[in-house]
Formats: sequence, C-alpha cells, structure tokens
Amino acid sequence: MSSPGSAEPATTTATLQVTTPASAGFDPERLEQAAALLEGAVAEGVTPGGVLLVARRGSVALERAAGRLTYDDDAPAVTPSTIYDLASLTKVIATTTLMMRRVESGALDLDDTAASCLPELEGSPVGGATLRDLLAHTSGLPCCSELFRELGEGLDRDEARARYLEHIAATELEVGARERSIYSDLGVLLLGEILERESGHGLAELVQGEILDPLGLADTGYRPSDSLRGRIAPTEFDSWRGRLPHGEVHDENTHALGGIAPHAGLFGTARDVAAFAQTMLNGGGYGERRIANADTVALFTRRAELVPGSSRALGWDTPSDPSSAGRYFSARSFGHTGFTGTSLWIDPALELIVVLLTNRVHPTRENIAIRRLRPAIHDAVVLAIDDAEVELRHAGQR
Repeated sequence: MSSPGSAEPATTTATLQVTTPASAGFDPERLEQAAALLEGAVAEGVTPGGVLLVARRGSVALERAAGRLTYDDDAPAVTPSTIYDLASLTKVIATTTLMMRRVESGALDLDDTAASCLPELEGSPVGGATLRDLLAHTSGLPCCSELFRELGEGLDRDEARARYLEHIAATELEVGARERSIYSDLGVLLLGEILERESGHGLAELVQGEILDPLGLADTGYRPSDSLRGRIAPTEFDSWRGRLPHGEVHDENTHALGGIAPHAGLFGTARDVAAFAQTMLNGGGYGERRIANADTVALFTRRAELVPGSSRALGWDTPSDPSSAGRYFSARSFGHTGFTGTSLWIDPALELIVVLLTNRVHPTRENIAIRRLRPAIHDAVVLAIDDAEVELRHAGQR
C-alpha cells in the first residue's frame, strides 16, 4: 500500500507573483469593473462579502476583498486573508488530485470498478461503476442523501464511513450507468473511501502530505483550528445543529463524518486556491515541486465524453451553455463551483485563473443571486484582456 508523501522535485515552474494589471495584459480600468461587480453585489445583498482574485501568466493582477464576514454593521471586514468554507472545491483540490496521483502511479486504474476496490459493493447497484464513472458523475447514483440525520453528531469517523458505505451500497441508481450525468456527492464519497482503503491512511493526512504541504498551501485544510476563527467567514444557520457554523464545515454529511470528507470540508484563502490553480495551469508543477505530470492533468481536465452533451471532465467541470464561467472562457477551460458561494475557473488558452470566494449562504442558502454574479464577473475579467483576441465561446464547442 502506498503512503502519503511529498510531491517529487520538478523542473521549476511558475509560482504566483503580484504584478500590475497592465503587466498581465489587462486594461486596468476594465479589470476594475470586475472588482466593482463584486462590490456592487455586496451592496445588493448577494453575499455579505467575498474575495476576487485574478491571475494571468503566473501573475496576480487583481486581489480584491469586499464586504464583511456577516451582514452585521460591526462584523469584521473581509480581507485577502479571509478563510472561506470551500465546499465542493474540495472535490477538485483534494479528491481529484489524489486520484490523479494514484492513476499516474498505477496504484489505481480509471477502469477499475467500484466493487473491485471496495468488496462491500459486490452485487450492489453501483458496484459495476468504474472510477472513471464516479469522477465524471456518470455512475447513475443520485445526487445526495441526508444520512447525517440518522448518524447525528459525534460518531466515530470510521464508524460513520462504514455506515455511509453501507448506505451507498444499498442505494438504487437513478438511471443506468452512462445514461445521463448526475452530479453526485455519493459517488465522490466512494472515491474517498477507495483512496483511504488503497493507501491505508486517512484522507486529511493524504491531502496534507501530498498536496497542501508540497504546494505550501498553509492557509488551507480540514477542520481549521479555533485560533483562525477570526479570519473565517461563517456560513448558514443550521437548524439541524441548532447553531451557526463558524469554522466548522457547512455541509451536513461532511460534519457527520467528523469534518473530513472527499466532497467537502476544506477551508482556504483565495491566494491558496489560486496557487493550486497555477499548479494545474503549469501541468502539475509549482515552483520546484510536482504533484502530477502534464499528461495526467490534461486527461483529467478535458471532457470525459462518457455521456453525450455532458460538460463533466474527470472530477472537474468544463464550460456548459450557460456556464458560471460566463461566455468568454475558452472551450479548453476547466473549473468547479462550491455550494457555499465559491468558484474556481482556469483557462489554459488565456493562461487565466479566476478565484471567487464568498459565503453567499449566510444566513440562508435560499439566496441564490450569486448565479448571476459568477458569469458576470468572469465575462468582465476576460473582456478586460487587451493583449489577446477574445471571442464568444460557441455552444457545444470543445
């Protein structure tokens, strides 16, 4: 069995540096319009606050904090170092990256079945799904389950994992495998179980040792310490827990798993998320460290093409029509969103990274106005580029 370890040294690749918008190929006034959209959204109650970071060609051209941690007048102001619950960005930063490394090393194969990795799934509806299916959300599993209501709080994590696995094994598929793409947390939970089982190590240990520490992402991790509470944006008042999660994960199933899960649970800053994104843009290297090879990154970030018309890559998403990445991110782009109000989009054609972190679910998830904000900001960023031709992405273009 493999053990968690640091990434291998690599030929030096770009690390993020701060520069002026003009040096990164932006018109400064037009790029400022993207920042103004975030500030306007805060004023309109789309979110209490947020951080927008734009990087191009390895340079941070814009890093703007707006608003406060909550809507209270005396709440602390958001700063670039504010830590957000990254929600489903965990899927790409943690789980997908670990899967990339296991596939690259030969420890796992994308065409391995779930049952071949987890014998408990033998004969279950999802047992024949491949790792490729689980990554591309084509296993047929439904979106999610409220098993947390049965498990409650404080259950031993190993017992909770076993209960989730038992539950997923008994879950009927919503459609047949590769009939339709259904975004499924349940499939990602299986991937996490496979990673822990294959390595013999806990998920948090794997993520820390193989991704966060090698890349120097010191402000990112599961279960942030109480000492960081003042930097953390709270999320939504949870009637199930009877409190406002502030420094504990918003996602209830993750909370029932002790705050550590493959589909949610990471907290982090915009700068850390951008450094991870630069690693992907570099083809798996950051500075003198490499966490994956360029061919592996390319395999996981292009459309899986398992279901006609699906925008899903392996773990990642690509622009759909419409897309949270707006209308101008190229067809080569890949990214992901998070339920709490986070998003990350990367465009290799434009050498562009856009990170938007918010806590739009505060105080309630019913506020969905961010669906309009995300594409508007991404459009404004791309249209601020003045040293390259920018074109509308055509429907269906890849």
